[in-house]
Amino acid sequence: MIDAITNFIEGKRRTKTRTCEASTTPTVSGFPEVGNHEQRFGFTKVFRWPVTAEQTPQPTTVEVAGSFNGWRKVPLSYDSPTRTWHIALNNIEGNRTHRYVILVDGKPSYDKNCDGLVAPDGPDEPKWQIATQKGPRVMLLFAQTK
Repeated sequence: MIDAITNFIEGKRRTKTRTCEASTTPTVSGFPEVGNHEQRFGFTKVFRWPVTAEQTPQPTTVEVAGSFNGWRKVPLSYDSPTRTWHIALNNIEGNRTHRYVILVDGKPSYDKNCDGLVAPDGPDEPKWQIATQKGPRVMLLFAQTK
């Protein structure tokens, strides 16, 4: 009887261990600056920028650029039923804070879904800043993986 209980408990431990290992498998970052081929934890972030009802004319382009992609502009797609521009970016390096900007028709715009604002820092950020009451700022993305 005791052997049966011990075998049952050991079987449960092995099942839980396999489940945990499968859910935390790291992904390899797709960033070109990763030259040492080490594995990094990455995640997918969906950026959404809604068009407000009072906004005229309708934007022709909306792009996102940030520290997660070397400040390269990536165009968002427009969904007319929801009046929202969106994109899903994969393999964003996790466990760090990224800085980014939403560009509407080439001009920096506020993202109400950002995790915070911070003063521009570094050579690339001043050209992407937005004007706020507290001075120029760029948006923050807290990139955390589970």
